[in-house]
Amino acid sequence: MREEPQTQTRMAPDRKEVKRSGSDLERRYPVALALYGVLAVLVWFTMGEGKVLVLGRPVELRLIPIVIIGSFALRTMLARQADRIRHGGDEGGS
Repeated sequence: MREEPQTQTRMAPDRKEVKRSGSDLERRYPVALALYGVLAVLVWFTMGEGKVLVLGRPVELRLIPIVIIGSFALRTMLARQADRIRHGGDEGGS
């Protein structure tokens, strides 16, 4: 006698379980900024000396990735502030 294969249905987790809590995001924020800083220091010491013309002015080559990393850090800071505003928890923010 052949047995029918059993199909298991998986229930999707509740949205409340998937969503990260505010304290989890607050804990990750300083870690993210520290990693951006470490990455910027690594770029500074590993990129060679050199200049490139930007809008007709010479700019150090290693400043370009530093500006990009800085823009990511700024985006992270703005996202944290937006999350604080959305959830109404502006404790000690500027």
